[in-house]
Order: sequence, then C-alpha cells, then structure tokens
Amino acid sequence: MKELTIGYLLDLLIGDPQNPFHPIRLIGNLCKKVENYFRRELSKSLKMAGLSTWISVILIVFIFSNLIVRLSYNLNYIFGIIVSGVMIYFCIATKSLKVEALNVVKALKDNDIEEARHRLSYIVGRDTKNLNKEEILRAVVETIAENISDGVVAPIFYAGLFGAPFALAYKAVNTMDSMFGYKNDKYYDFGYFPAKLDDIFNYIPARITGYLIIISSFVLRLDYKNSYKIYKRDRYNHSSPNSAHPEAATAGALGLKLGGANYYFGKLVEKPTIGDELKKIEVRDVYITNRILYLVSFLSFGIAIIFNYVGSLF
Repeated sequence: MKELTIGYLLDLLIGDPQNPFHPIRLIGNLCKKVENYFRRELSKSLKMAGLSTWISVILIVFIFSNLIVRLSYNLNYIFGIIVSGVMIYFCIATKSLKVEALNVVKALKDNDIEEARHRLSYIVGRDTKNLNKEEILRAVVETIAENISDGVVAPIFYAGLFGAPFALAYKAVNTMDSMFGYKNDKYYDFGYFPAKLDDIFNYIPARITGYLIIISSFVLRLDYKNSYKIYKRDRYNHSSPNSAHPEAATAGALGLKLGGANYYFGKLVEKPTIGDELKKIEVRDVYITNRILYLVSFLSFGIAIIFNYVGSLF
C-alpha cells in the first residue's frame, strides 16, 4: 500500500503534469499506431480490428509496465516502491479535474464566455461553441461527477487490488474508450469492443462511486436523502450502463437537473435527463462538486488501504 499512498499524495499535491512524455499520452499514441495497423490488416472486419487493437494495447501496456516495476524492485526495494507509486500517480486525476473545472469557472467570473467555452472543450466531448453560462456550468458539473468514477475511484480501486501495472492497463482501457467509443461512421464498428470492455471494467467502480457520493453528501451536509433518491431513480438514464451512477448521485445532492440533449460533432444527440431542477445551477455548484470529488477520493483511498490490509492477514 506504500505505492498507492505515494501515488495518491503526489496527485493531491502536484496534479497531472502536462508534458509529451506523460504515460497516458504515450498510451494514446500507441493506441493510434496500433489502430492504423489493424485497420489496414483487418479492413473487412472493423469490429475485429477494434478488438485486436484493444487486446494488443492492453498486453503491451501491462507487460511493459510490469517489466519496469519488476526491474525497479530488483534494483532496490525502495526504488521499486517509488517507481510503482509514480506510475499510480499518473493514473489518478483528482487535482487535475478540480483545476480544469476551476479554469472554466475563472473565465466565467471574468465574463469571458469564449474562453470558458474554449477551456470547457478540453474536458468534454460535446460541442461547446454555442453554450451559454448555465449550459457550461452544467457540463462542468457533469464532467466532474462522471470522472470521479473513471478518473479517481477506478484507478485507486485497481491499483489497490492489483498494483501499478494493472492500474496503467485500466487507463489504457479508459483511453481507448475515449478515443474509439464514438458512435459515428468512423468508429461505430471499430469502437464497439473498446466501448463494451470499458463498460465491464467500470461496472463495479461506478457503483462504488455512486454510494460514496451519497455518503459524501451526508458528511458535507448536502441533501443526501435526495442524492440517494435520484441515484436509485436515474442511475440508468444514460447510454452507458455506468456514467449515470455518479451523475445521478451528484445531481440529487445538488438539486440539479443534468444530462439531456447536447451537440456532438454538429449532430444533436438526445439523452435522458438526470435529477430534478430544484434550483438553477450556479458557480457555487462547481465548488461543491469539487468538494464531493475530494471527499470521494479520500474515502476510496481509505477503503483500498483497509481492503489491502485485511487481505494481507490471510
């Protein structure tokens, strides 16, 4: 658990470093190269090309990272712990989620809606060029809530149970869903398996996240009863079997309506709404969502430590 502790603390203190050699960026580059190869070799069956890409990337990432960890431990035990901790650090996104959200809020508070739209485009897949202030704030809250699961709880969950190489392999799963999981002409078939397999890997973490948000709502003196109510009612109001779990719990805690129709690549996509509009969304809701984010990350870290300790007794 020393490795997870190092990774978790580094994330809280430093956040996500922006450089071209970031492991997740390298994984993204690898995904693109492998995609191009299998698109050529399996051009008659894009679903198989997508599955072959997924398997190849996961194997490469897991084997390579496992080799680095083993070599590090062989050189020196302390060095191995540090290397594993740094690997885990690259997988967790607590501080970066908060920072990116606050960048959007700062632009709104400066009355620069164009900059807010631009900043928002870094963290969402929807079109942002025509969004008004309320739509921007809604998108920020939705993005933080959804990414609490796959950007924080899931990496901590997999790192705690299986170690740094598996955490990096999970991030490869998540990266391929982000890159290939679009339902457009290019990726409808190719992205089929990457999207479905991402759903499998996020199935348990998403549900853990939903309940941790409800618990956090209680601790933060938010409307935890409504959080639970909306979670139970709207947790499947999404095309993904997982995404609505954290969004529903957050929407209930804040008394907001999330989800609904948005434009993606110029095309209107109708989605179910999540939550009830008990009040109008405001900047304060982003700050509260960030507080939920941090408390959930702390709780998930604590649970991982406890499970690891209990497991070591047997």
